[in-house]
Amino acid sequence: MEDQGTQDAAIFLMSLGEEEAAEVFKHLSPKEVQKLGETIANMRSVTRERVDQVIGKFTDEAASHSLLVSDTNNYVKAVLKRALGDDKASLLIDRIMQGSDVSGIESLKWMDPVSIAELLRNEHPQIMAAILVHLESDLTAGVLKQLPDRQRNEVMLRIATLEGIQPTALNDLNEVLYKVLAGGDKIRKTSLGGVQTAADIINMMGTQIETAVIESIRALDAELAQKIMDKMFTFEDLLKVDNKSIQMALKEVSTDSLVIALKGSSTELREHILANMSARAAEGLREDLESRGPVRLSEVENQQKEILKVVRRLSDEGLIVIGGGGDDSFV
Repeated sequence: MEDQGTQDAAIFLMSLGEEEAAEVFKHLSPKEVQKLGETIANMRSVTRERVDQVIGKFTDEAASHSLLVSDTNNYVKAVLKRALGDDKASLLIDRIMQGSDVSGIESLKWMDPVSIAELLRNEHPQIMAAILVHLESDLTAGVLKQLPDRQRNEVMLRIATLEGIQPTALNDLNEVLYKVLAGGDKIRKTSLGGVQTAADIINMMGTQIETAVIESIRALDAELAQKIMDKMFTFEDLLKVDNKSIQMALKEVSTDSLVIALKGSSTELREHILANMSARAAEGLREDLESRGPVRLSEVENQQKEILKVVRRLSDEGLIVIGGGGDDSFV
């Protein structure tokens, strides 16, 4: 089912008109633009009552917020420098401001995985790793899928052992990417990469590639491979998720997506999901599973990844607690 918030945002943007909506889009991330764009494109008609409801909701929300400081970044810097002195404040400011796009690789986030892979294919694996950790895990996984096995495994190993990025490590990039990533000698080391980043990326790769990458890392460093596996969360790990969390996640998953995803799951996981649905919904899902013909494994994995994205997002937002790609054969 559609995300209510996304639908409301789409309706509100359409009510603004092209020029004002375009200004809003300039401040959104690539994923947000794509999601809103798809929602707007699929929206055929909206009642006047719904439009008024959305605008009213926005007005109430906007009225409840007050801007205390016009430039929050400068305010934080000034307060910390006054309290801690320049040296200590500078170290802390870098951590606080790390959410800002200091890496400057925003342009890569708008590119498709194939284009990024072609752009980076001839770069050193360490440089590739330094670039890819700046991207979303699913985008990085898509890029790595385009690489030869040996190169993919080497880059993945370097991502897993990456403890931070020093500007001097980026000197081999072409002039454009060097300026984009390094941003000058004043950029300090950022805490990107590591075991969790590697686990998030591998989660998005699909079963066959996932296994090959883990085994490659295990051959070089068994302890590291185990650490990565401990951090990974797979579709079958939904068995570890409590009933309330499953029910919340199911509200944001379409029936068709769930049917395809469960075609490749264990019977135990199917029953766990069905147990957290109403009797009528569970009966309908069972019928859909039985009537659905063979589905390509790649399609199953894609839908499982989409559901895992929902679960991880809800987990990141603190709303639920969680425990803890491939070929085209049929299941």
